[in-house]
Amino acid sequence: MEGWVLVYSCSDLFTAELARQALLNSGVESIVVNKKDSFYVTIGDVELYVEPTNVAIATELLKDF
Repeated sequence: MEGWVLVYSCSDLFTAELARQALLNSGVESIVVNKKDSFYVTIGDVELYVEPTNVAIATELLKDF
């Protein structure tokens, strides 16, 4: 995942997967990284990463999320 850029972060996996699907529908590949604690589910975030060449389009697509 080296070189990928964080473009979105939220507190639940469902919202992150919706954002990932929105990017995929526009032809932008992304990676969801779940950094939530498995025991204390209120701790941590779910992050969405894209390749550096797709940062601008991903940011534009995700501005309403």
